[in-house]
Amino acid sequence: MTVNGASKRKLVLVTGGAGYVGSVVVDELLARGFQVRVLDALLHGTVSSLLLSWANPQFEFIRGDVRDPAARGRAVQGVDAIVHLAAIVGDPACARDTELAHEVNLNGTVAMLEDAVGAGVERFVFASTCSNYGRTNGNSFADEEFELAPVSLYAETKVAAEAEVLQPKDGIVPTCLRFATVYGTSPRMRFDLTVNEFARDLALGAELVVFGEQFWRPYIHVRDAARAVASVLEAPREIVGGEVYNVGNTSENYRKLDIVDLLRKRLPDATVKFVHRDEDPRDYRVSFEKFAGGVGFKSKRSVADGIDEVIALVRSGLIDDPYAPRFRN
Repeated sequence: MTVNGASKRKLVLVTGGAGYVGSVVVDELLARGFQVRVLDALLHGTVSSLLLSWANPQFEFIRGDVRDPAARGRAVQGVDAIVHLAAIVGDPACARDTELAHEVNLNGTVAMLEDAVGAGVERFVFASTCSNYGRTNGNSFADEEFELAPVSLYAETKVAAEAEVLQPKDGIVPTCLRFATVYGTSPRMRFDLTVNEFARDLALGAELVVFGEQFWRPYIHVRDAARAVASVLEAPREIVGGEVYNVGNTSENYRKLDIVDLLRKRLPDATVKFVHRDEDPRDYRVSFEKFAGGVGFKSKRSVADGIDEVIALVRSGLIDDPYAPRFRN
């Protein structure tokens, strides 16, 4: 789907578009010339993350839940593509209400996909997670063919939803994106993500307690995540149709210990306490070469960039209380 030079702007529905990733995706798509419609239930309360987009005549907002047939029906009308981000995100949020997690992450995805097919939507981009891999063995890097071994309800719902999305359906091109752990500043800011939390705490002089410092995760900046979504929408159907892509950068796999080392270079007086764990249900490094080669995507920002960004934000005074509940899921 290419919009540059096109006589008709493509209309993209972004579910969960008021969220941490979604609000940045909306900004990226509008900047690239797409029309954007957001469907969001505002589960975490009314937010200002989309106020800047509101002034753009190519933007539309619908407040509604992906579990509501009426809201879905209204949202999919006239849509060319759907970016499905709406979910109960993360292990703690899913554990808090397991029934809601299943309803939104799995049932809501299936219902949205069925409505998309019925409405003649051309593309369906599904936001999944590298947490699906659970653990990797030794020094191996998980690629898209690696066995899925989810160890949390959040990942279990994403694995099940992926299977539904990838079932062949007439007329629609699905793509699943397994995102690395996201970080960086967003209009709907979150400080309950590893890089953001560590940078906030140490920048404000708090003691940081780190559990399982030796276990691996991959990371991606929220703006690179948004660029990845846009690059899939702009890629030819025959390249991305029916594909699963890990989204991140192979060089951006880190242990928590590595992130602390980056922080200590900037904050040498930081106080950190490590609580060693011999076992962790999640410990994985991931390869992102398929996405880089197939779609030509390359991330622009590093974890070090994100650390600098968050330190500057919390020290600026722009946010009165970075520990306020609204800054986490």
